[in-house]
This record gives sequence, structure tokens and C-alpha cells, in this order.
Amino acid sequence: MFKTVRGMRDLLPIDAERMRHVEQVSRTVSKLYGYEEIITPVLESYDLLAAKTSEEIRERMYTFKDLGGRKVALRPEFTASVARLVASKLRNEPKPMRLFSVGSLYRYDEPQYGRFREFWQANYELFGSTRPEADAEILILTNDLLKRLGLQNYRFKIGHTEILRGILNQEGLDERKQNSVRQLLDKKSWAEALAVARDADVSQKCLTTLERLFETRGEDAFQVLEGVKETVQEYESAVAAVENLWKILELVKDSGAQLDVMVEAGFARGLEYYTGMIFEPYVPEVDVALGGGGRYDKLIQLFGGESIPAVGVAQGIDRIVLSLKKQGVSPKAAKELSVVVISVKNESMAKALELSDVLRKAGLPVEVAVMGRSISRALADADRRGVAYAVIVGPEELKEEKVVLREMKKSKQRTVEISNLTEEILAGSK
Repeated sequence: MFKTVRGMRDLLPIDAERMRHVEQVSRTVSKLYGYEEIITPVLESYDLLAAKTSEEIRERMYTFKDLGGRKVALRPEFTASVARLVASKLRNEPKPMRLFSVGSLYRYDEPQYGRFREFWQANYELFGSTRPEADAEILILTNDLLKRLGLQNYRFKIGHTEILRGILNQEGLDERKQNSVRQLLDKKSWAEALAVARDADVSQKCLTTLERLFETRGEDAFQVLEGVKETVQEYESAVAAVENLWKILELVKDSGAQLDVMVEAGFARGLEYYTGMIFEPYVPEVDVALGGGGRYDKLIQLFGGESIPAVGVAQGIDRIVLSLKKQGVSPKAAKELSVVVISVKNESMAKALELSDVLRKAGLPVEVAVMGRSISRALADADRRGVAYAVIVGPEELKEEKVVLREMKKSKQRTVEISNLTEEILAGSK
């Protein structure tokens, strides 16, 4: 018997429903905030996808040569594909430009809780603005999405990649060594990150500064940032980064959006292209980030485009679904108004199909009983699956242009005029 490839999953109806619910709410939020949907290929040039991702992700991409001998890969994230599109077909579009994409991604990670080799994300990207209000919008949007989904007790871990980069640039570390430090910080390997800096012969002042930063985190965002600013006061670019993050969080706070924030000075994300604020939302029940994002002002230029600043976020649909399940939050019942139409006799089946069409045109989800079961068995099946109403179509009632309407939860039924059937169902559900 065939099985799924390791790390891949079959999503059964309830799981597919949860996934599509998160996807649909993500799409609704994109429209509310003015993000236009785009669709990019699952398969891209390896060179494109490898250009500015981390070494760890490069090693875990699904890569192969196609029949034309070209080295290609399944996308491990969205941003490179979106950047390619912006650098080429969308380069002359007016700014700001807001883009939304959703779909499956692939990485050859070790399968574990919350980590799969095929996973889904909803991606929001804002192009054209360097201002802190653009960063604030991405944070507020993410907060809005998680709130709309009903998630509880989530927290944002927030940092700024230029704090670390400002220090290491001033110390003369090359990009490769800086990336090594960031990768270790992303894995919370603070001692190892410090060791890499020490081996690169940075100053004692730098080591002391880094050590303090790696230990600096807290829930009082502005108090933490005051401490970070004092710690990095001899590194001009790092000070500017702290001030930028202060402005972003101040805008979020003054907007009235209530974000539970943890500022972490030694926070880093695995992707190499970030140039500013970075963040990840978490919930206590799931010990992995629900998504992540930040600012990347130089990526479009890397793909041959103009220098276009950008900030974005990838929402992890799989992990959000896991978190909602852990918290016992279910999608709003899709079958709240659902209907099954049951024909008593074969000769009334055509009328049953006709009525089902009428009800669907009114926006009601309708199934027709197609198994030829007895009325009692058909009703038992409808009850088992949580259907709200049953419409029983019988020859005797049809002579009077009527049907039997049964409210499943209350086990009550009555005869209603066919002309009033839709209104009776909608009125009874209020």
C-alpha cells in the first residue's frame, strides 16, 4: 500500500476546513488593508531562491535539474519570488504597492511538531516606503489577523537586525561571519555566536556589548529600548536602529492596537536579507513561531531592480491551525445553516434537485440524499454530520406545493409551502 512521502500530509476534511478557514480570513484581511493578490510559481530557478536566503535553507531546498538541464527548486519561501516579480513585471507600478500571496512551500526539514516539509503560508508585502508607519502597518495587520481568527494569548517577539549589524560593521566583520553570528542567534545559540565574534578578533568593547545585548529582553518595550540604546551608545548605526524601532512601536501603541510585545535585543531571523525591524508571533501552547517578518530594503536591487524599500510578513497557516486546535478554537460552524434534501420516492427526486438549486441560489449549503436510504436512515446520517435542516420531499405534499421541513437539533418538523421554504429556513436560524 502506498504512503505519503515523509514530511508530506493528507489533509482530511476537518483539517482542510481549518486550513482553508485561516487562508480565507488571511485573504479577507489582505483586502481590508489594500493588498492585491498575486500568484507565483511553485518552481523557480535555484539561483533566484538561493541568492539571499540562509545557508541552512539553501541546504534544505528541494532541488533538481529539469529536462532542459536547468537547476531548479521548489520555493522554500515567498519573498524571493515576489521580489523577482517586483523587479521585473511590476517595476513601474506606482508606490506604495501592497501584494498578497498564499500557497504551499517546501523545505527538507526533519519532520516534527509544527514543522513539515510541505507547509502553507499567507504572505503580505508592502513596497516603496522606508517610513516607520509601513513597519507598524505590518505589525497591526498581523495582530488583526490573529485576533479575527480567535487566537488567544499570543505575543510578538520583536527586534531590529541593524542593531547587531551596526556593531559588527563598525568592528569590520565581513558578511559571511555576520551571517554565521545571525544563524546562531536564530537558533538561540548565544554562547556560540559570541565565540564566532571572539574568533574574528573583535574588540573587548564589542564582546561586552554583545554579551549584554544577548541577555537583554523584556515586556516593557520602551524601557528595554532605553537600556539597549545605552548599551550600544558607541555604535552610531546601532543607536539609529534602536531609535527606528522605538518610532515603530510608538506608532503601534498610539494607534490603539494592543500588541503584547517582547523586545529582544539579540533576536535574529534565519533569512539574510533583513535590514530593519524583525518579528515573530508566538503562543504558549506551541513552541514555534506562528510566522515572521520584517524589513528588507535591498532585496529588489539584488534581482536587478531599482532600490525599492520593502517590509513584509509570512503567516504560517499550518502553525496557526495547530495553535487554534490547542486552544480549542474551531472555525465558525460551516454547517450552521446547512440543509439536506431527501426525496421520499424516486418520482419526487427531480423536484428535490430543483429545490436544492433554489436553496443554493439563496446562499445555503445544500446536499441531496443520493444513497437511496430510507427516510429514517437518511435523517440519522444528516444528524450525525451536524446538518441543521432536512427538507423531505414526498409525492403527497407536492400535490399541495408543500414539503416537510425538519429542524434537526430540536427533532421538530412541520409542513411548509414550497414558495416560503427559503424564508422559513433563514428565519428559523436566527
